Amino acid sequence: MKKILYALLAVIVMTQSGCQKDPLEDIVDGNWNNERNILSIKFENQVGDAKVLRTDDETGIINLAINVDAVPNLSNIVLKEMVLSYGAKATVKTGESLNFENAENSAEITVTSPTGKSREYKVVASSFRESLVGTYDIDNLVIYGGTGPEYGGAAVLDLTSKPWIWPSNDGPEKELDNTLVFEMTGITETGNTYGTVTNNAGTDGKYANFLYVGTPQTDVNNFYRKIPKGEGTWSRDYTTGTITFNFADGTKSIGTFENAGKEDLGNGKTKNIANNAFAFNLNGIDAWDKIYSDYDKFVKKPRRYWIEVTRQ
Repeated sequence: MKKILYALLAVIVMTQSGCQKDPLEDIVDGNWNNERNILSIKFENQVGDAKVLRTDDETGIINLAINVDAVPNLSNIVLKEMVLSYGAKATVKTGESLNFENAENSAEITVTSPTGKSREYKVVASSFRESLVGTYDIDNLVIYGGTGPEYGGAAVLDLTSKPWIWPSNDGPEKELDNTLVFEMTGITETGNTYGTVTNNAGTDGKYANFLYVGTPQTDVNNFYRKIPKGEGTWSRDYTTGTITFNFADGTKSIGTFENAGKEDLGNGKTKNIANNAFAFNLNGIDAWDKIYSDYDKFVKKPRRYWIEVTRQ
């Protein structure tokens, strides 16, 4: 009798399991999936990341910037990559192009979910021009340095204000007839710009040798030779706001491109920038036994350095 009962139970279990719905069936069919989003998007000659916003259930807007120096106009901007919600489809595929050459500099992309619901994205392409491109005159070289600024040990000084601490024939004044020519040659996959920089020696044909000739004599080109002599390259990171200069020997310097204005340095010290400046934070070492001296400010504890320029 027990054997018969066990057999009946086994048949019932097998029957129920055979009728059970596959838990993955709905996922595979996609009947649950109403998602219709653009998660990320990238066009050729796009600068930086696009900002994607879902306005409501049926619309969205995407804002991005295109480097207009690299294209004749905005009429044929190629889509490089686009990530959509799982299972969604779009009216534009990678490799195809959109036309932004209109009054609003906009185009549309419609994304449809597996269930047939759709969202129309308005894509707005603003024009980007690399502000660094151009020719600049070097106006001045300025240092903020010194141990113990809270005790009056630091100062903002022109490098040329102390001519006796530099070589007589190739001190910092040799840079003041130089010109810097910036050209842009491309944009990285992450939307950062890069190009070449030419540091022309000017009418005197000379570059400064940043050699402190006091005691002890010290080579401080590592502090003040921030832009290569002759030809070099640069790259601009729009996430960090920095510019990297690359030298022929593989070394680099990292700074920022500052606009006109006043910079607060703390302890009652400020720096006024008349037009533009390339600014660099320096990593000097405190020298309490040399506080208030030129050696401390220029050699041991330089803090920040500006190459002041004016665009031609």
